[in-house]
Amino acid sequence: MILNQKGSETAAVVGTIDPDVLTATAHTSDWVSMADFERISAIVMAGTLGSSATLDAKLQQATDASGTDAKDISGKAITQLTQAGSDSDKQAIINCSAEELDLENDFTHVALVITVATASSDGAGLIMGFNPRQGPASDNDIASVDEIV
Repeated sequence: MILNQKGSETAAVVGTIDPDVLTATAHTSDWVSMADFERISAIVMAGTLGSSATLDAKLQQATDASGTDAKDISGKAITQLTQAGSDSDKQAIINCSAEELDLENDFTHVALVITVATASSDGAGLIMGFNPRQGPASDNDIASVDEIV
């Protein structure tokens, strides 16, 4: 690492589930091409969970940016967060490297899926891409990134 290197040169915001009240259903982030990064970290953010609500999160892989043939990535799911378990206002992180995808079957993209059950709950998700294969990582930020200071 270069001492004067900015964080935005090595890490990029590449996928989101925007912060909001998440209804009781599955919410999927943007699909991220692992051709652009060596690894990603998906950050799950639970806000106030609704009465008796549960929140699950996992990574899925697909063969393209549209989510074609989406399937779970083995071992890439969090332990369920629950309102009964006092899990409101908690975070969880799922790490994944490009080599963990089903490369033999041409799986190239990753997305975060957050599933809320029983009651709507505040939440969000963020995927950060690390170690870009080319240029500063910020070249791969999603369009909703408004500013880098």
